[in-house]
Amino acid sequence: MSRKTKVTIFKLLMLALIIGILIVAIVYLWPLFKGISTTEGKLAFKQKIDDLGFVGMLMLFGLQFAQIFLIIIPGEPIEILAGMCYGQIGGAIFITVSAFIITTIIFLAVRALGRKFVYSFCNEESVKKIENSKLFQNPKKIEWIMLILFLIPGTPKDLLVYIAGLLPIKPLRFIFISTFARFPSVISSTIAGENILGGNFKVSIIAYVATFLIVGIVILVVSKLDKSKTTEEAINFFRDDKTKEKSIK
Repeated sequence: MSRKTKVTIFKLLMLALIIGILIVAIVYLWPLFKGISTTEGKLAFKQKIDDLGFVGMLMLFGLQFAQIFLIIIPGEPIEILAGMCYGQIGGAIFITVSAFIITTIIFLAVRALGRKFVYSFCNEESVKKIENSKLFQNPKKIEWIMLILFLIPGTPKDLLVYIAGLLPIKPLRFIFISTFARFPSVISSTIAGENILGGNFKVSIIAYVATFLIVGIVILVVSKLDKSKTTEEAINFFRDDKTKEKSIK
């Protein structure tokens, strides 16, 4: 069996896992969503989640693992679900810890297995474009670039997790950067999730808007202070580019 066939089978199995988890979650929780706007409905939802215990956490971890590993679904829905299940703080901690574990696995796998492993899951053209860019090959700039890109909403963060293993960046530093630079996005999503559960849709919208504004202001200030123009280069690399759209193989 060829490597390509094995990868295809693995992807299909992961997709089956995602679909299976979603079906189980919908069947188990859907009846509760009908009354989720009432106090009794909220209590019933929380009770169901508590009853799932470790199994519920494992299901949510499985969804996040597939989301980062396969680069096929956005992370926000999973983060919102975490907020609904475990609250804004508990959900944010769960997503952050999960992201740390999954990023570590992928990064170390890339370092051990090399480019062929990355090409199996990501578009080869997109990988080579980033890998061969002088911007991403500068050891003095790469950590700063990764920090900026992981803070900016909309950049292909999961693609960067794979490619980082091919770049001149220290493993532990990248893992911490990629994990905690996601936090503004994660906390806004878990706040939204908790407030959706409570019926406070306005708070959910405000959380997202506030996060975008804060991150935008930080990036703007940093770019003005950055005399080397590294921040501007990192942002422009993905601005009028099709890398994001081509990231999935």
